Amino acid sequence: MRGGDAMSSADTGFTGTGFTGTAATDRGADADAFVHPALFYGSDEEYLAGTVPFVRDGVAEGEPVAVAVPGEKLATLRDALGGDAPGAAAASVTWLDMTEAGRNPGRIIPGVLRDFADRHRAARVRIIGEPIWPGRSETEYPACAQHEALINLAFAGRRVTILCPYDATRLDDRALADARATHPVLIDADGERESGDYAPDRIVSDYNRPLPPPAEAYRIDFDLDALPMVREFAWAWATRLGLAPDAAGDMELAVNELAANSCLHGGGTGTARIWAEDGRVVCEVRDAGTIADPLAGRIPVEMSPHGGRGILLVNHLADLVRVHTGPDGTAIRVYMRT
Repeated sequence: MRGGDAMSSADTGFTGTGFTGTAATDRGADADAFVHPALFYGSDEEYLAGTVPFVRDGVAEGEPVAVAVPGEKLATLRDALGGDAPGAAAASVTWLDMTEAGRNPGRIIPGVLRDFADRHRAARVRIIGEPIWPGRSETEYPACAQHEALINLAFAGRRVTILCPYDATRLDDRALADARATHPVLIDADGERESGDYAPDRIVSDYNRPLPPPAEAYRIDFDLDALPMVREFAWAWATRLGLAPDAAGDMELAVNELAANSCLHGGGTGTARIWAEDGRVVCEVRDAGTIADPLAGRIPVEMSPHGGRGILLVNHLADLVRVHTGPDGTAIRVYMRT
C-alpha cells in the first residue's frame, strides 16, 4: 500500500457570534480559513434556523452553495428556500441526496465535497453536508466518523465552509461526542462556541480497528501472476452470492484494483475473501503493507503511470469501504448491496 504523511489537526481560524446559521461563515481576520462547524438540532424548526440563513447568505453574497443531506431533510430545506420558483434561493443551489451520493462515506470527500469545491476555486464555497443520520448501520458508522475527522485535513487552507447538521434527539451519545471531536466549532440552540473536545486525529485512530472475521468466506491467495484468477474469483462468487451483473462487474473491478495495489505496494502477495452479510456481498483484500496517508483514496488525483487511483476508484464503485491498517498489514473490505 502507498504511504504518505501522518494526519495533523487543522486550525480553522473561526470566531463565532450566535445561533443564526450565519455566524459559521464569520472567518475573523483570515478570509482564507477553512470553517467546519457542527449544527446540533432538536427539531425541524432548529434545523431550518441553522441552515436556511446559511444558504440564503451564501446565495446573496454570490458564493457557490451545495446542500448534501438525506432526502427527507433535502425536501424540508428546499421547500423552506422556495423550491424551484424563479428568484428563489433554492434555484441557485446544488442539491444532492446524501443517502445516495454519500452512502459510502469514503466517497463523500472526493465525490461530493471536493468535486463541488474544486469546480469553484475562484470563490469561497459553502456546503451543508449531513453524512451521519439515524439509520446508519453499525458497520457504516466507523467510516462515517473517520470521514468527518478527515474533512479537516482534506480542506485545510481552503476557502470552504462545511456545515454539518446532527440530529441531537435521535443520534446516540457516541455520535454526538464524536461530532464534538471532529468539528472545531459547535452550534446549537444555546449559541455557538469552540469545541473543547476537538481531536480529529484521535477519531481517525480510534476507528482504525481490526475488522471482525466473517463466519464463513471463500478465499484465494494471490501474487502478481495470479491477478486474472482474482478477477475470476471475485466475479464468480459475487454473482453466486446474489449480485446483479453490473454490481458484480463493479466488485470485480474493485477487487482487481486492491489486489494490484497489494502486489505493487503491499509486499507482493495478498489474500482475498468473499462472503454475504446483511444484504450485501463483501470482499476483503488483505496484505502485508501499511497505509500511512489517512487521505488515501479520498483526494482526486490525475491519471498517472505510477498509480495512486486504486482506492479512490474503489470508493467510487462501492456502497461501503472499511479499512484497517497498521504495522501488521492492511485489510480493505468492499461492500456491494444485493
